[in-house]
Amino acid sequence: MYHRLMLFPVPQLNDVDQAVLADIEGMRQKLRHQVQANPAKWTLGLRKYLTADAVAASNSIEGFRVSTVDVQDLMDGERDVEVSDENRDETLAYQQMMTYVQTLHDVADFSYSKGLLNALHWMLQGHRHTVRKPAGQWRRGPVYVTDPRDPSIAAYTAPDAADVPALMDELIAWLNTEDGSHPLIRAAMAHLNLVSIHPWADGNGRMSRSMQTLMIAREGVLAPEFSSIEAWLGRPGNTWEYYRELQHRGATYLPDQDVSGWIRFNLTAYHQQAQTVQGRMNRSAAVWDLLSSFVSSKGLDERVVSALHDVAVVGRIRRARYEQAEGLTLQQAQRDLRDLATAGLLESVGRTRARYYTAGPGFPEQMLEIARKPQTLTAPYPNSAA
Repeated sequence: MYHRLMLFPVPQLNDVDQAVLADIEGMRQKLRHQVQANPAKWTLGLRKYLTADAVAASNSIEGFRVSTVDVQDLMDGERDVEVSDENRDETLAYQQMMTYVQTLHDVADFSYSKGLLNALHWMLQGHRHTVRKPAGQWRRGPVYVTDPRDPSIAAYTAPDAADVPALMDELIAWLNTEDGSHPLIRAAMAHLNLVSIHPWADGNGRMSRSMQTLMIAREGVLAPEFSSIEAWLGRPGNTWEYYRELQHRGATYLPDQDVSGWIRFNLTAYHQQAQTVQGRMNRSAAVWDLLSSFVSSKGLDERVVSALHDVAVVGRIRRARYEQAEGLTLQQAQRDLRDLATAGLLESVGRTRARYYTAGPGFPEQMLEIARKPQTLTAPYPNSAA
């Protein structure tokens, strides 16, 4: 039974950690100013893309693989997306939960509670609810995290089910009490504590990553889409490092230990994700400006910039997304895209409801080169790999 096991203690940051954290804060403040200074139309599109990227990446860690662009289409309500029913269900469930998490950023009387966490879990796992694996309530039996290389090996055994309510009481009390730590550090610690307690029968990884995103949202400095590390964690090499870092905490729940390595891992993630978002924002802004000039020189309506921009930076555009972005009727959106295809700027792929548009032979090559230029990331710690 539970005997005051406590939570992982928040480690002290050394001078190098503090310098990395200061770098992250500088990048996030710069991003905030850029978001505020640029046209809402394309920053909204960027936010939607980053949300889709986070959903796609976090789900991929659990084996549900849907491309970011397909997640975007599912989020837009598209039905003719070539994904399995299981992947569709998981994507839409995670998107629903993440959308709610994002809306909580400025709730005045917000507080963490068991009810909130279990409600979020129901949004994520309700479609999988069974007696053996209940959604929206604490697990009733043991749970193991298997080794990704060999499912017959238990890499981690979570605390006894009987200990979960008391452990969650302690975690929620900590979440509702300021301890003077930087919000990004607290968010990383919340992730570690929740994933280590493993309070649910399933969905613990995504819930823990979402908790980190929620705490970033509550910080209020920058929209969580620009700060969440879920997309970074979902890159294959980083996913392995994520598993390895968690395994360093031991095969059972041992909170009385130094977790400085976990904090450095998260600071690296925050830093490189900020670099990634900054690069995407810079490329998107440059492409938008060039397309605005190009469209004007061709005598086209300025509203088609958003369609061409999506094709350049995302890879394709569907009629429904363009229609929603510009507030058009179905007929107007169809006509615009058809005219762009006739002009050779776009190329139609597929038929009827499944149709989407990619870059045509007449699409300005310079803009595609800018949009698709690979980015180099720097390592925030001297001996870490980018």
